[in-house]
Amino acid sequence: MSKLIHFSTLIHSYSKLNHFNNIIITLYHMLSEHVLPDSRVIPSIIKACSGLTSLRFGKQVHGFCVTSGISQDPFLQSSLVHLYVKCGELNHARKVFDEMPQPDVVSCSALVSGYARNGCVKEAELVFNRMVEMGIEPNLVSWNGMVVGFNQSGYRLEAVMVFRRMCLSGFKPDGTTVSGVLPAVGDLEDVLLGVQVHGYVVKQGVGSDKCVVSALIDMYGKCSSVKDMSQVFDEMLERDVGACNALVSGFARNGLTEEALNAFNRLRDQKLELNVVSWTSIISCCSQNGKDIEALDLFREMQVSGVKPNAVTIPCVLPACGNIAALMHGKAAHAFSLRTGISDNVYVGSALIDMYANCGRINLARVCFDSIPVHNVVCWNAIMGGYAMHGDCVEVIKIFRLMEKTNQKPDFITFTCLLSACSHSGLTNEGERYFNKMLNEYGINPRIEHYACLVTLLGRAGKLNEAFNAINNMPFEPDACVWGALLSSCRVHNNLKLGELAANKLFNLEPNNPGNYVLLSNIYANKGLHQEVDKIRNLMKSKGMKKNPGCSWIEIKNKVHMLLACDTYHPQMDKILYKIDELSMEMRKLGFLPVTSFVLQDVEDQEKEHILCGHSEKLAVALGLLNTPQGTSIQVIKNLRICGDCHDFIKFVSRVEQREIYVRDTNRFHRFVDGSCSCGDYW
Repeated sequence: MSKLIHFSTLIHSYSKLNHFNNIIITLYHMLSEHVLPDSRVIPSIIKACSGLTSLRFGKQVHGFCVTSGISQDPFLQSSLVHLYVKCGELNHARKVFDEMPQPDVVSCSALVSGYARNGCVKEAELVFNRMVEMGIEPNLVSWNGMVVGFNQSGYRLEAVMVFRRMCLSGFKPDGTTVSGVLPAVGDLEDVLLGVQVHGYVVKQGVGSDKCVVSALIDMYGKCSSVKDMSQVFDEMLERDVGACNALVSGFARNGLTEEALNAFNRLRDQKLELNVVSWTSIISCCSQNGKDIEALDLFREMQVSGVKPNAVTIPCVLPACGNIAALMHGKAAHAFSLRTGISDNVYVGSALIDMYANCGRINLARVCFDSIPVHNVVCWNAIMGGYAMHGDCVEVIKIFRLMEKTNQKPDFITFTCLLSACSHSGLTNEGERYFNKMLNEYGINPRIEHYACLVTLLGRAGKLNEAFNAINNMPFEPDACVWGALLSSCRVHNNLKLGELAANKLFNLEPNNPGNYVLLSNIYANKGLHQEVDKIRNLMKSKGMKKNPGCSWIEIKNKVHMLLACDTYHPQMDKILYKIDELSMEMRKLGFLPVTSFVLQDVEDQEKEHILCGHSEKLAVALGLLNTPQGTSIQVIKNLRICGDCHDFIKFVSRVEQREIYVRDTNRFHRFVDGSCSCGDYW
């Protein structure tokens, strides 16, 4: 008996300190001495199993309780309910709960919370109502389990309704309740409800709770109420890192990149100890809003400051590398993920696939895909999207068939990749077949992006009337992407009638998008209708719009260079223009003349040739030729569609200079080798 008391005292002491491993070790010693635990010590052992999330060992303890006849002990049963809830075995938890002659508020709250966290709305409400019927008064833990659990499982409205019911029943929520319901309000984007909850926070005096303040800032950010978000932050007496992170994320979520950067830098100047979430948020903000170089600079500063990136940071920085083809930076991030053991993470792996594909290294993207231990739909979509961007429709279809064989169900993004690949390769019939298969075989209703792909597929193949009919047969109103796809195809095939129709639709949908005006202007210019071109230009001028300038990026010796069309500021511009003139003269000698039809201004041919020399992709290629060793590949990213003259020029350069040249424009990747392009002159 003294041995049992000795072991029990030791286990109880470890339990109070949450030293769960020591409890298990002590239990082994106890059993080796042929001392069996009793009903007083078993709950502490079950608590250890719960803390270690050890379902297997917990079931063994449960079995011991049944065979030894102590399984009906109320406190022991309550502990078992907690164990099974913690391990996600809700059916086992419910079975134990139903066997309890008189469930207590602790076991009821645990089961309610477990059901809520797993999105079992009816079951959670059933147990909660049964609890009330049995005369067990719900406590704060019961209510919070419902509110927080429903929010975590994505049932935002249910979380709000429980919060409302809680308030109406006269039960006073605390900071945990408010922090649990505010994210749900934000996700519902119901700012009026958010203001009401904010008023309640002030009335109940929980506004000093740091978690509540952070949740308020986050909620206003999600509701696009930036002014209120900033006011809540400014009124904080003592700022903590959670509130700062919420502020930066709020600015980022609303596309206010400069404000996010300014806020982040102010916080750094104030010597606030920023954490990995802070850095990841601002890197993600820059990466998602076109500030890719800034994202890469911040990633370097993050490491210099001693904050270690994690499995969330890497997928945030890799898109920035891919956006501007900063391959060396991307490889450095890949190396970091390998060193820290996070490269097997499915989201890190998918981001690496995207990065290598965007940097023109589709073979490396495939290596990353093949090295991921378990593929989910994100991985499959990433590699299919990569091959689609490179115009390799055959490989995309192969991967899709392999995906089907592994019983991985495709989603709407999968079919977007398939349709895009068919569009790049001109496989109209195959694309239409996959469009129909999406609904008929997989029950996926076509979204607006699928119709945009279908219109592009038909339009690029010259089937403009069929593309227009597809728009008219859409089950919902076409958006700017759909009409933009038709207008782009009309630009390629110089269809004035449909081009004007699509442009007018776009002028109503996107009155301030200069790209739509430029596309219509290009159609007019190709038709020689220069008066109409002047009208479009005057209209743009009256609206204060300017044509987006052509811009290209090239990475040389780990530094990303950005060149604008007709750039005069780059320090090597004289050498760049001389190199282009030298190559152009060589082209003329071999009978290749500049394609001046791609200059749409009404100027002399000599001036047109001069304008063509200033296209940003030519400038970038020339810069690459000047600053990289003979025989090495060159990669350029352009923000607009590559023009036919530049396409011919780079094909010529790839043969004369014996270089492999990659150019990624807004449509796809072009791989130039020995005078040929991977697109087959179809883009």
